[in-house]
Amino acid sequence: MLDRRCEDAQAALSGLADGASIAVSGFGEAGRPNTLLATVLAMGVKDLHVISNNPGEGEVGLAPLFLHGRVARLTCSFPRGALGAIVESQVRAGDLVVEVVPQGTLAERIRAAGAGIPAFYTPTGYGTAVAEGKETREFGGRGHVLELALPADVALVKARQGDRWGNLTYDQTARNFGPIMATAGRRTVVEVDEIVPLGELDPERVVTPGIFVDAIITTQPITEARWRPAA
Repeated sequence: MLDRRCEDAQAALSGLADGASIAVSGFGEAGRPNTLLATVLAMGVKDLHVISNNPGEGEVGLAPLFLHGRVARLTCSFPRGALGAIVESQVRAGDLVVEVVPQGTLAERIRAAGAGIPAFYTPTGYGTAVAEGKETREFGGRGHVLELALPADVALVKARQGDRWGNLTYDQTARNFGPIMATAGRRTVVEVDEIVPLGELDPERVVTPGIFVDAIITTQPITEARWRPAA
């Protein structure tokens, strides 16, 4: 019987190791898989490459991984915000490398990875610092930059509902990067508000088919103790 449900986040993230690249869904905190991120912090893994729209904020979600020095590289479109000073200080100290990518390009790099497309040309960023060191080419008299696909070892995704096969629906704008990250992860782990019986999801509302999902858990209450990092 096909069943992608896991007992808890620790089991779902089994095998996550130092140096892994993780794609994390969310736009701000909308669609952020906080249960999974709390578990990543508790596991003590380090030197992570985080792929996300932004590094998070506050003391929950993605931000604690930066606050506790677990991230070695960040690929994002918005590194500032509430955590900007922390990110900047880590960059200046040589503890963190940040690659800033235009938001549409970031989304397309992730989507391309899920579609098996190794690279693509885009006019976005041509003639700017974004294009430095990259191949460029003209199409129709307009300059374009070659951008590489952006896969991840593990994709951490937040969805609204799922079933035991891993079929997923999303909650409005909390959908954001989730569907494309689910396709781009070599392993995709999903946190949902509710796991429903097989057949209850309307097929017309399923955005991510279960074939892209490796493990699924339900969101758990986050207590302060869960954000304490492993020794």
